[in-house]
Amino acid sequence: MILLAVLFLCFISSYSASVKGHTTGLSLNNDQLYRLTYTTEVFVDRSKGKLQDSVGFRILSNVNVVLLWRNPDGDDDQLIQITITDVNVENVNPQRGEKSIFKGKSAPKVIGKENLEALQRPVLLHLIHGKVKEFYSYQNEPVAIQNLKRGLASLFQMQLSSGTSNEVDISGNCKVTYQASQDSVIKIKALDSCKIARSGFSTPNQVLGVSSKATSVSTYKIEDSFVTAVLAEETHAFRLNFLPTITGKIVSKQKLELKTTEAGPRLRPGKKVEAVIKAVDSKYTAIPIVGQVFQSECKGCLSLSEHWQSIRSHLQPDSLSKAESVSHFLAFIQHLRTAKKEEILQILKAEKKEVLPQLVDAVTSAQTPDSLDAILDFLDFKSDSSIILQERFLYACGFASHPNEELLRTLIRTFKGSFGSNDIRETVMIIIGALVRKLCQNEGCKLQAVVEAKKLILGGLEKAEKKEDTMMYLLALKNALLPEGIPLLLKYAEAGEGPLSHLATTTLQRYDVPFITDEVKKTLNRIYHQNRKVHEKTVRTTAAAVILKNNPSYMEVKNILLSIGELPKEMNKYMLAVIQDILHFEMPASKMVRRVLKEMVAHNYDRFSESGSSSAYTGYIERGPHSASTYSLDILYSGSGILRRSNLNIFQYIGKADLHGSQVVIEAQGLEALIAATPDEGEENLDSYAGMSAILFDIQLRPVTFFNGYSDLMSKVLSASGDPVSVVKGLILLIDHSQELQLQSGLKANIEVQGGLAIDISGAMEFSLWYRESKTRVKNRVAVVITGDITVDSSFVKAGLEMSTETEAGLEFISTVQFSQYPFLVCMQMDKYEAPFRRFETKYERLATGRGYVSRKRKESVLAGCEFPLHQENSDMCKAVFAPQPETTSGGWF
Repeated sequence: MILLAVLFLCFISSYSASVKGHTTGLSLNNDQLYRLTYTTEVFVDRSKGKLQDSVGFRILSNVNVVLLWRNPDGDDDQLIQITITDVNVENVNPQRGEKSIFKGKSAPKVIGKENLEALQRPVLLHLIHGKVKEFYSYQNEPVAIQNLKRGLASLFQMQLSSGTSNEVDISGNCKVTYQASQDSVIKIKALDSCKIARSGFSTPNQVLGVSSKATSVSTYKIEDSFVTAVLAEETHAFRLNFLPTITGKIVSKQKLELKTTEAGPRLRPGKKVEAVIKAVDSKYTAIPIVGQVFQSECKGCLSLSEHWQSIRSHLQPDSLSKAESVSHFLAFIQHLRTAKKEEILQILKAEKKEVLPQLVDAVTSAQTPDSLDAILDFLDFKSDSSIILQERFLYACGFASHPNEELLRTLIRTFKGSFGSNDIRETVMIIIGALVRKLCQNEGCKLQAVVEAKKLILGGLEKAEKKEDTMMYLLALKNALLPEGIPLLLKYAEAGEGPLSHLATTTLQRYDVPFITDEVKKTLNRIYHQNRKVHEKTVRTTAAAVILKNNPSYMEVKNILLSIGELPKEMNKYMLAVIQDILHFEMPASKMVRRVLKEMVAHNYDRFSESGSSSAYTGYIERGPHSASTYSLDILYSGSGILRRSNLNIFQYIGKADLHGSQVVIEAQGLEALIAATPDEGEENLDSYAGMSAILFDIQLRPVTFFNGYSDLMSKVLSASGDPVSVVKGLILLIDHSQELQLQSGLKANIEVQGGLAIDISGAMEFSLWYRESKTRVKNRVAVVITGDITVDSSFVKAGLEMSTETEAGLEFISTVQFSQYPFLVCMQMDKYEAPFRRFETKYERLATGRGYVSRKRKESVLAGCEFPLHQENSDMCKAVFAPQPETTSGGWF
């Protein structure tokens, strides 16, 4: 055993740096001065860009290293001094030539005299067993300069044997793996494991989120048992999941190479390192080796008020259909995030009525404590004079990219207060439900405010006495999707009256497959087959849709198929269209449906020849190997030919993740009296009603009413008003990713991705008794801008890449029914307008003194308008045609 131990120690000692018997990490010889060269460089570009096309900069210097002290009781306890000298800064791109921002600039001019002096002051590094025990520097040095010295010092931390451990260096507390061989040691740092205090947030939904990857590899070259060079490379890459053109990478490299050794100062005596440090210079102070946060000074930047005045004309209501408005909206949000409450409140109070809604959108989307305090001070929920502003605030809260517990707590307090408008009270509760779901998705289900909100929703639903309150809590639950709310939903779905039953059933439709258990499906089967009571067609068809979407059994599918032919006429046609849509679109239930259709009793001409005008169809807007956009439209008519429900959905899929982009549902009932028709079974006593409900980016909005009651209906018909009713209108911050990176070289990097849109969804329902015709119209207009911004900052020079993609698009669905005879005539169309598609790219390098280089690219194309198929007979996917425009590029001074 002793022999084995001796052999093991001899083997390990072959990796020693220089001192005989040293077995763990880097070690220096006594009385030696080591002269090294040090280079750190950074490249910024798109993910697939070439390094020679990147922007960035390189810092070059010489480095002197000496051993000041070694613990007499152990060679692995050392104090070394590191001094940077002969600093220079240059371009990483050799093609820059005369356009180089560093041409003719000396180091003091580029870095600044005081910064350069600080950079060249020595630092002390206390190493024990090759790991950093303490890092000593001078107080009151610029943080950015200290970070550069931290980046160099961190390279001296290493071990000479293979293994995995946690180390603290400039990147934070990180998991590192060493792979040792005869002539090198490779150090792999798991950057995603690093614990370091940095600001940042991201959109939790994977479809709208950002994927990133980071790697760090350092190679220590060893010759004759001595480390002669260190080569380190760190890479950060990202891409927006649903739009791969928003992509970028940062490559940071460090190279430390030994040039010569010569006689140096003698070791300082002493047993305590603290005494030795005090003897070297009493001004040295132990500071963290972990990188610290700094902010570069913004020279010549506009104040918040000046910024607002420069963009307010672009946020006028008539300008919101332009992408330029969204770009200004996104830029102003970034400014608001650095503003104080008083600045924000001053702008809110001074603004005029027509632009205030857009300003409220921006202030709320900033999602900072100051912006929230400012908007709450500004709004008065007890007043009914600012309902539009209150609604815009609440919807912006619902779409919040990274809501926190304080926002939810604020809305709970607001709900418990007084309101000037009951519509606003309902909206507050609906948005509380949306925030509960978002916080739970981000592992915040146990937060005190979330627990309180759950009790508020479920308790309110159990104890609600008024129909309006029940609807409000059901809508909140439709956003929150609480598993513990399913029993209540089943109760209202089966026993509730028409509108409540329908809302409860559509809420169940939003739950994921694991929550729709056999027990849930038993209730839904009873509803569809009317085992206990008669239900409206809208409730029954929704119950069937939930069953067919959630792993239906053989008998469930068979019973639904056998029911076709025994249902009211238009419901027969609708259910047949649903089954055909499942088959043609290869939905998950299609395999089970095909199994059942092998039975002649279920699959025969009598069942599949049902006539009618109701329909259901699903198609692709766009389809790729890893992503897809789909639309679906189902329309259910009453037996008299009047629209009962139209449901238009758009989904976006990325891998296994999905986003319910939009849903617009128009419902009508009790309109048979207009044409002296007979209502369908179970719908004889329904009040006249028409309204619209919408889901936007997974958030259920408060429904709007076209008319309610026969007298209201007749006034609308006689006035022949077909004016559209707006469901949602405003500016939305949809994508919001912010990431601050501490590069191991000491440089700071930021990655920002934002996506915003100006949206207007409206709907209208028109009747003509003279022509015996009804028309429904749903119109979507959006302007979308998505931006990506990467910056690397040293405080004296900055390099960056800015990308943006923008478009202005529209989608319109029109359904016209002539019910003068049966079968009635139906015309449906869904059109996508021609849309411009623009991409911009800007690369830049800029000195703190203001001198800079910029290169710009622009590419435009036009996506042709088209008409989408809405039934199986015309199922070719809408094909859009790009008309590419020439790419323009420019670069030069600014």
